Amino acid sequence: MKELTMILFERLGLLLVIAFVLTRTPGFRSLLYREYSLKMSIVHAFVFGLFGVASTITGIMMDGETIIRSFIWTVEADQLVVSSSLVAIVMAGLLGGPFVGFGAGSIAGAHLLFLGGIGAVANGIVNPLTGLLAGLTARFFSNERVISPMKALFIGIFPPVLHMQLLLIINPGANGTVAIVNQIGLPLVLSNSIAIAIFTAMIGIVLREQENEAALAAKQALSIAEEALPFLKKDYPQQMAAGIADLLHERLRLAAVSVTSGTEVLAHVGIADDHHRAGDQIITAISREAMRTKEMKIAYSRSEIQCGRQDCPLDAAIIIPVVEADEATWLIKFYFRKAQHIRPVEIMLAKGLGQLMSKQLNTIAAEKLKSHIRDAELRNLQAQINPHFLFNTLHLISSLFREDSERARYITVQLANYMRFNLKLVSNPLVKLEKECAHVAAYIDIIQARFASQMAIHFSRPDHLPEVYIPPSTIQPLVENAVQHGLRNVTHNGRIDVRIKEETDTWCISVTDNGIGFSRERLLAMREKQAEDADRTGLNNVNQRLIQLVGETAQLQFENLDEGGCKVLFRIPKTMQQRKEEIS
Repeated sequence: MKELTMILFERLGLLLVIAFVLTRTPGFRSLLYREYSLKMSIVHAFVFGLFGVASTITGIMMDGETIIRSFIWTVEADQLVVSSSLVAIVMAGLLGGPFVGFGAGSIAGAHLLFLGGIGAVANGIVNPLTGLLAGLTARFFSNERVISPMKALFIGIFPPVLHMQLLLIINPGANGTVAIVNQIGLPLVLSNSIAIAIFTAMIGIVLREQENEAALAAKQALSIAEEALPFLKKDYPQQMAAGIADLLHERLRLAAVSVTSGTEVLAHVGIADDHHRAGDQIITAISREAMRTKEMKIAYSRSEIQCGRQDCPLDAAIIIPVVEADEATWLIKFYFRKAQHIRPVEIMLAKGLGQLMSKQLNTIAAEKLKSHIRDAELRNLQAQINPHFLFNTLHLISSLFREDSERARYITVQLANYMRFNLKLVSNPLVKLEKECAHVAAYIDIIQARFASQMAIHFSRPDHLPEVYIPPSTIQPLVENAVQHGLRNVTHNGRIDVRIKEETDTWCISVTDNGIGFSRERLLAMREKQAEDADRTGLNNVNQRLIQLVGETAQLQFENLDEGGCKVLFRIPKTMQQRKEEIS
């Protein structure tokens, strides 16, 4: 018994080496992640069935009490095959389910039945039956990624016991069956259960390796995608491509990296740059296929790369489409000296990078679209306000020239300053507070001249303003709102106070009037940022730009005053002096 146990463990060692190699194959991973399909189930059943056949061939034969150690090619009628085929069949069922287990067991069982000898029928039955039962057991543990070695050790006890029972049931009168069962029973139980436990432990190690590789690839992809963001924001494709190619080549230490559009190479960094050059046309079929299908492609041979140079050192490539607005706009190509250099971790990293950069480009495009919409709204605001405002001001100037030419000239200059600022309104997201004050002062002078008998506008500001930045045309719409809405029913003694006051960490800018104030419903709506669409070119537009360019803390605040009228204010952090370049 001791000798038989040692021989079985020796043969199992060889099979476990084969199993270790099997776990490294790409097809095996679909079993680990339970990616089942009929085609793959048939393939896995065939592979594990061959594994069972190999276990039988490397097993041993019993001729009475004599152990025959040679490989098993033929079996005499009085000989019994003792093999570890049940190990392969149990693993097939545990990993692939009943179909794979039964299929693999049928192949191994048919081979044992064909060999013949004592217990051929029992061997032929126990293998498919074990595969089926192991597959059903796997369904019981379906919530586990892989069965733990301790559970596998326990499960591995039953197939050899079932095997011994079938031998005794099917061959009850055979001479020496009981003696043979007594001799091989314990060695088979020990060797099979321990081998199955080792196999499941091996699978657990493979899973952890793959998860570690995936985690490393995801971390590296996120890091590179973050570093690539400044290049993705470039307006010129060549600048963007050159920056991305340099970054990927440096960080991933690839043989070469290319970035291409749908028609030409935009940048190439690394070896073979003497004939892989920016400006070359895209001629490879696999690149066009990647652009068409928007799926990553892998070229494992030089013929797929289709380089015209016979001495080109690049032998393989991963081609990654970057998708923007549901269209593949450009490709990133990882080049390798040998196809063997393309490991699973490189494939995972490439796939992750393609997805991250695609999302980043779509985010950048959405931000640009929002910016263009904001600019369009501002231009629309100018188009709506300027003609009416300009007509009334020009009419005022023409009247003043008859009464007070000096005053008329001053208002003309202020109108020019006001219009000049408006024409440059969307050229920069931020302007100096000093310039914004000059714009407001010009507007106040014009309005004060038009409505001198109805209202007085007072502008209070420090003599010296630091270089703090503010979104353009932010204060003037608040003054205009007070004139057109707050004081619309006021015919005399109207008052508007515009104040810029320094606080500890901010500049507080407020506009106060003694007009009708806000209705309760409108005040609540504005505080909850639910102003009607019709007013979006007014206070709501100002509020949105303050939030987008400065932050939530800068949003407009509204309140009605006890003595009548209302106040609108916002605060600009003093840190806006440092943030100007960052935002623009």
